[in-house]
Amino acid sequence: MKAGPTIKGNPLKISVYLLIFCYIIGEFIIPKYPMIYLINLIGIMGLIISLLIFFYGFNMFGSYKENPSPQSSTKNLIKTGIFSYTRNPIYLAFILFHFSMFLTFENVMYFLTSLGLFVWINTYVIKYEEDYLMKEFGEEYANYQQAVSKWFFL
Repeated sequence: MKAGPTIKGNPLKISVYLLIFCYIIGEFIIPKYPMIYLINLIGIMGLIISLLIFFYGFNMFGSYKENPSPQSSTKNLIKTGIFSYTRNPIYLAFILFHFSMFLTFENVMYFLTSLGLFVWINTYVIKYEEDYLMKEFGEEYANYQQAVSKWFFL
């Protein structure tokens, strides 16, 4: 079996560990900054949307019989469903979840980790994945990169 991209760290595990860390630091050390109630509701909507994006992207891997682990090799380039709007829906869901936790629970640590996750995932994880996919699929992946943005907005 061929090896996948050489990514250090598992984004899902790191995201969960950061959620726990943020809760502890934000609840017991850093003071909360009260926000308008409407912003809390937007945060709840963001949590729901991020979970929907995560599970939809995760299920797309299952429908193609692919392993969603970023270190695994792949035989198929998924370009349908949510992957036709963003090349990284699961990572987008992680970042949106952390940012929505900030809006919902008024814990600044969630905001800081959403920024940190964005930088780490964008700079290190996606770079290695895209290098691997370019080697694996060549022009097909280059065309996909041209057609679909990395994130919804970038």
